[in-house]
Amino acid sequence: MSETIKIAYLYEDLMNTYGDSGDVKILSFLLKEQGYDTQVDNISLDMDFNAFDYDFLFFGGGQDFEQSVVATDLQRHRQTIKDYIEDDKPMLCICGGYQFLGKYYETSGGKTIQCLDVLPLHTVFKADSRMIGDTEYKTEWGTVKAFENHSGRTYFDDKKMLKPFGTMIQGYGNNPDDKQEGMRYKNVIGSYSHGPILKNENVARAIADKIVQAHKERMAATSNK
Repeated sequence: MSETIKIAYLYEDLMNTYGDSGDVKILSFLLKEQGYDTQVDNISLDMDFNAFDYDFLFFGGGQDFEQSVVATDLQRHRQTIKDYIEDDKPMLCICGGYQFLGKYYETSGGKTIQCLDVLPLHTVFKADSRMIGDTEYKTEWGTVKAFENHSGRTYFDDKKMLKPFGTMIQGYGNNPDDKQEGMRYKNVIGSYSHGPILKNENVARAIADKIVQAHKERMAATSNK
């Protein structure tokens, strides 16, 4: 009988643009290759959620209206997500999901939307200078090719704590100035890469391995109770 790996898809019904749900499908396929079944739960509005019930958290991107709805509801989950991240558990956040990990994002009209404030970064929207197109960048797992479409410019507030996920070859990444794509902190990855990003098998397999390790740790902790 196969073991079941549990994946929490945060706001799947609201945060799923440009093929982001494909990331979870790809991971499920790779985990099946390793002998695991997967259970994917949509954690949406007004639902209870304990991050430690899961082996992997996924947070996709959304349009402006959907993000405003999620921003209001998301604060209920701040502590469990923060504790999960600090406990070195794996998480992948794309575009809006990536932005939500930071302190805030500032709209083009100057309004400040509070985010989770679990990592030291922030985002500023420039509606008149959208960053869109194919991207290519280098990561510790090799080259990644994807697609970006965002007006938000993300900046690190603590460059010693946060590291970029990749170094740009083509495209914008976090912003037009830094030549960096995404963010790494412990086992969390934030990225502006749609397409989905995990069509890049090198990254997909690396994350799948981290999920399997997290699952083994969760099962060991459960058996010791």
